[in-house]
Amino acid sequence: MKKLGILAGVAGLALTAVLAASNAGSADDSKLEQLKAQGFARVAIANEPPYTAVAADGKVSGAAPDVAREVFKRLGVGDIVASISEYGAMIPGLQAGRFDVVTAGLFMKPERCAAVVYSEPVLCDAEALLVKKGNPKGFKSYEDIAKDTSATVGAPGGGTEEKLALNAGVPRERVIVVPDGQSGLKMLQDGRIDAYSLPVLSINDLVKKANDPNLEVIAPVVGAPVYCDGAAFKKGDEALRDAFDVELAKLKTSGEFAKIIEPYGFSAAAAMSTTRDKLCAAK
Repeated sequence: MKKLGILAGVAGLALTAVLAASNAGSADDSKLEQLKAQGFARVAIANEPPYTAVAADGKVSGAAPDVAREVFKRLGVGDIVASISEYGAMIPGLQAGRFDVVTAGLFMKPERCAAVVYSEPVLCDAEALLVKKGNPKGFKSYEDIAKDTSATVGAPGGGTEEKLALNAGVPRERVIVVPDGQSGLKMLQDGRIDAYSLPVLSINDLVKKANDPNLEVIAPVVGAPVYCDGAAFKKGDEALRDAFDVELAKLKTSGEFAKIIEPYGFSAAAAMSTTRDKLCAAK
């Protein structure tokens, strides 16, 4: 009888675990239905253009909210309502239920990936090369510059781009320290350097202001680090995250994703060049 009692107890514990898992799954699955019913998703942003922005009339824009708004619309959630938050308060606020998702340039890092569930990449800042139109030397990487014994690359002194070029084998004398963006642009235009390297956002902003049709941006630089955010959801909301990912993938495939983010200076190709799993595992 004692053995039967133990077995009954074990069976009871197993049944309790199954019911708990079932209830968790139901709660997970119901999150999207809850958002549909309330007609909006509460998002955390940082008011940091071009990632996120709030106009004087309260209208939320920026690349991350614009993507989130379109994805949620496709999921049947009419709009987003934003709350401005400091980066350090975003994950605690999400965990406390003060908002449904973070769409704010919150880059994926292993410690963050352990605390929340991210969508696939949305906004990325990668390295870029500014070259003459047509990319006459065919640069795709810093290694390409190293292999061309006559090629020079401009980069900010002591910055990431200078280090990446040197680590790729570009000799010190062919890595030209450039004091600022306008100087790098002018040196490239004058033929004093063959490429100028900065992050994608910085290069795109420089090109936009230059309005020079004889320039071309190569991004992302092959083999260089890519830093990306994604929409961050509370643990337990994996079904909502997965539904978000499905519509995000459709946006990327159709080209609508590029139309949303590239006017802000972001590279759709950079976001599509990596994955959540790679970024969350990166040291």
